[in-house]
Amino acid sequence: MWRAVLESISIQSIDITNKIILDSGSTDDTIKLANDFGFQILNIKKENFDHGYARQLLADAAHDSDILIYLTQDCILKDATSFRYLVDAFNDEKVGLAYGRQLPHIGAKTLETHARLFNYTPVSRVKTINDKNELGIKTASCSNSYAAYRRTALQEVGGFPSHTIFAEDVIVGGQLLIKDWNIAYVAEAEVYHSHDYTTKEEFKRYFDIGVFHSTNKWLLDEFGTAGGEGLKYLKSELKYVLKNNPSVLPKMLLSIGAKFLGYKLGMMHDKLSVKQRKSFSMHKRYWDKVN
Repeated sequence: MWRAVLESISIQSIDITNKIILDSGSTDDTIKLANDFGFQILNIKKENFDHGYARQLLADAAHDSDILIYLTQDCILKDATSFRYLVDAFNDEKVGLAYGRQLPHIGAKTLETHARLFNYTPVSRVKTINDKNELGIKTASCSNSYAAYRRTALQEVGGFPSHTIFAEDVIVGGQLLIKDWNIAYVAEAEVYHSHDYTTKEEFKRYFDIGVFHSTNKWLLDEFGTAGGEGLKYLKSELKYVLKNNPSVLPKMLLSIGAKFLGYKLGMMHDKLSVKQRKSFSMHKRYWDKVN
């Protein structure tokens, strides 16, 4: 889908000062296509890839841009107005971070479709530090797949952190809120982005979430947990599955168990061997850099 991603960027209705791709060792036509669409290429070795480090490299490269829009390689902008809606959120001088609505890819399966419809509603919202009693940790939630940052706000919190297992966007979001910046969820800025995870992949993903929470306890201390959001999600998922495709109910139940077990093991990862951590993790290279 890489060409479709590049084409969706090329039709955007706003002027883009810098177009930069960070490539971590691709061996196909990724770079050639990016060049064809007018992108500058930054290269790093695959073993040096780190979500926060990569995004900070891009921020440094686009030093003359006041708004930094990040898009991963599997996000296809829905139409020509997506960037415009996202950037317009910064007309509010208190907004330091804005993220768009993710829709399931065309042809997405039942569980991944529900995940996007549940987590990305059609109603826009600006979140402030005062929302933490209602939203808990979700106050700081955004998305590293499609988000934009005000450069001055990002600089105020020290930029993106290096060497976090993932969710560097949540770390930045939490720090921005503490510094009295706001986070805008812009439902009109739409992209197609979803994943069809296997049960094993869900286990690994939630193991990494557990690792992230246990190594960034300040986020839970400051914002609290998601409260009853997990149960609310399960009820919504069950209702959606029964209505749209009851045959995936067994996979749904296995997925619930995998997520729960993965998260609990991630929270206690310091009691596991490095071999076990790498085996359970989706982001295996992270453990090569852990002392």
